[in-house]
Amino acid sequence: MHRNRPDLPAPTQRRTVVKAAAGALLLTGAASAPAWATSARRRPRAGRVLVFSKTAGFRHDSIPDGIATVKDLGAQSGFAVDATEDAAAFTPGNLARYAAVVFLSTTGDVLDTGGQTAFEGYVAAGGGYVGVHAAADTEYDWPFYGGLCGAWFQSHPAIQQATIKVEDHAHPATAHLGDTWVRTDEWYNYRTNPRGTATVHVLAALDESSYTGGTMNGDHPISWYQTYKGGRAFYTGLGHTKESYAEPAFRRHLLGGITYAMGRPTTGHGR
Repeated sequence: MHRNRPDLPAPTQRRTVVKAAAGALLLTGAASAPAWATSARRRPRAGRVLVFSKTAGFRHDSIPDGIATVKDLGAQSGFAVDATEDAAAFTPGNLARYAAVVFLSTTGDVLDTGGQTAFEGYVAAGGGYVGVHAAADTEYDWPFYGGLCGAWFQSHPAIQQATIKVEDHAHPATAHLGDTWVRTDEWYNYRTNPRGTATVHVLAALDESSYTGGTMNGDHPISWYQTYKGGRAFYTGLGHTKESYAEPAFRRHLLGGITYAMGRPTTGHGR
C-alpha cells in the first residue's frame, strides 16, 4: 500500500492502489482458470475452418462423412467451413484466413517443405490444429507435426466395442460425457504415450481390459489437447467409421475440439 508515501499526491496514491488490486485479481483469475482455457497467442481471424483430408497412404471411406459433419457443425455453431485435398492451400496468406485447420484422417506425407513451413508459421501465430483419427498416421518425418499431434500411430486391432474412461469433464470436447463412454471404433495404439509430454493434457483414455488388442500397458490416451508453439492443438483417435459421424456424442466431442482449437467457446451441441 502507498497511502503513507509523502512523495505521492493523493490521486496518484489512489490510482496506484486500484492498479495493484486489479493486477491481483487478474493473477487470481489466471491461477484458477482451467488449463484448457489458457489462451495461446492469436491474431484476428474470421470464424472459418479448413478441413484438409489429403491421403498418401490408406484412405478412410468415412472422409466424406467427416467433411459433411464438420460443415454441418459449422452451420449450427456459427463458423464457415472450407474443405480441400490440395496441399497448395498451405500458404501463409491462405492459412491466415482460418481460425483452425482440421486434419481429417490424413495419411502419409501430405505437405511439401513449403507447406510445412507455412503451417509452422500459422501455428506460431496462434493458429489452431485439430487431428482426427488417422491424422496420427501422417508426416512421420516432420518432428514439428509429431509434437503438434501429440503421438504417431503404431498399430490397431479389429474394429470392436471398447470403454473409454473420461478424465476431464470441464473441456468442451468431453463436458457432455459421463465417467465412461462405451462405443465402437478402430482403436489406435500409438508409438509413444502422449501423457509423458509436458504440454499434453489427456481428456480420455481407453480401458484396455474392455477390448482386445491394446498395447499401451494399461495407460492408453485416446483424446488430448495442448497449447503448442504458439497455437492450440486437439487430437481424437475416434472417427474411423462412417457411423461415428452420425453419433451425437461423437459429434459433440468433435465440435468441442474444433471450437477449442479456434479459441472460442462452444455455441451448439452438434446434434
